[in-house]
Amino acid sequence: MLPKLCRLIPALAAAMLFALPADAFDTRARAAYVLDQTTGTVLLAKNADQPLPPASMSKLMTLYMAFEAIRDGRLSLDERLPVSSHAMSYGGSTMFLDTTDRVRVEDLLRGIIVLSGNDACAVIAEALSPDGTERGFARHMTQRARQMGMTNSVFANSNGWPAPEHKMSMRDLGLLATRLIADFPKFYPMFAEERYEFDGRAPQNVRNRNPLLTLGIGADGLKTGHTTEAGYGLVGSAIQGDRRVVVVISGLDTERSRAEEAEAIINWAFRQFASKSVARAGTVIAEADVWMGDTAKVGLTVAEDLDLLLPVLGGDEVKGEVVYTGPITAPVQQGQELAELIIKPEGLPEHRLSLVADRDVARGGFVNRMMTVSQVLIKRLNEGPEGAL
Repeated sequence: MLPKLCRLIPALAAAMLFALPADAFDTRARAAYVLDQTTGTVLLAKNADQPLPPASMSKLMTLYMAFEAIRDGRLSLDERLPVSSHAMSYGGSTMFLDTTDRVRVEDLLRGIIVLSGNDACAVIAEALSPDGTERGFARHMTQRARQMGMTNSVFANSNGWPAPEHKMSMRDLGLLATRLIADFPKFYPMFAEERYEFDGRAPQNVRNRNPLLTLGIGADGLKTGHTTEAGYGLVGSAIQGDRRVVVVISGLDTERSRAEEAEAIINWAFRQFASKSVARAGTVIAEADVWMGDTAKVGLTVAEDLDLLLPVLGGDEVKGEVVYTGPITAPVQQGQELAELIIKPEGLPEHRLSLVADRDVARGGFVNRMMTVSQVLIKRLNEGPEGAL
């Protein structure tokens, strides 16, 4: 039996949607990744798999592993952790911790999320490290990232302090953001906190640097980053209605350009795309040939209603093809997976889903089977030795 293609049947054409090419967002960022988390649709990918210096955005990995430790009972929010001379030595954004402090884990988490504390990251890292060192924790970060599917991430430290080997891709950061949102709903609201004062000792560092949080666009996270090598970057997320969008950008020239670019991308993602109905369960969208059945064809349908995120500018049809290996040998049971529907919206990733039989097809009787065989033999004779099903 040979693989076959069949077009969508004309009766469905008016009921489906055609995805016109979306106007791609021409971002100024060196690298970018935009995901509609609700549908899993990648809306923008620019140098998305290139490992780049992530700066403080890599603190998200330290936070993820800290949340895991709390969930698993290896760490508690009220536990007080000592501050080593190594943690205290960090410059840049800090909580201004010193070696006389023993700091609650919950304070350290807010210190990382809101204040971007390099020292707070090191305290957490040393507490969870297999060998008690930040370097050992960084190796553990890399291993855990691989387990999570983050294949373009290598960590040299817990906080994004510049190091030649410390790299992450924008796609990896996007994956990490979606995992934080999905896996830790209890802790995720911390990312929306605009201000945190720790012990009153650092009045110059009390505000969240995420520029999206105050714009009224549904933003509720996650983390900014900046070093001279990395430029200005941001991992952001916003929710509007029943959709959530994750945005990752890196390599902007200024803090202002980072804020403007992140806001523009979020507005584009929500305004230029919408969820649309493509097919309804039980509606026959194509037919497959049946071999030795009591009927010659069987209808193909989706098992569940199909909605896709598509550009808002749309026509009346969707581009797609149905692929199956046929003819299908009877008997066929209703709901049996028989084919694959491939939908190719222009400017967006293709979608693949299974198609199932819309009804039972019994094995044909003796006369029916003999007629089928006779028809095939006559066809082969007419087509010559190269003839085939």
